[in-house]
Amino acid sequence: MTIERLVRIIAGFFIMLSLALAHFSGSVDMTQASWLWFTAFVGFNLFQSGFTRFCPMDIMLKKVGIQPGCGL
Repeated sequence: MTIERLVRIIAGFFIMLSLALAHFSGSVDMTQASWLWFTAFVGFNLFQSGFTRFCPMDIMLKKVGIQPGCGL
């Protein structure tokens, strides 16, 4: 597993964990339709892309001509 994949997994996990903690502490109501669901979607995609290497943003950026970096 590469550092890039681990960073995606950890970042996605922390985003979803912070949303869950805010929801269960009563700070945020995730049962209502809100922009926080977009944050949850981004966190989930970061998390799953670390395991599956499937990232919708990678695909979109490649289609518009952005070249992948050297992975510094």
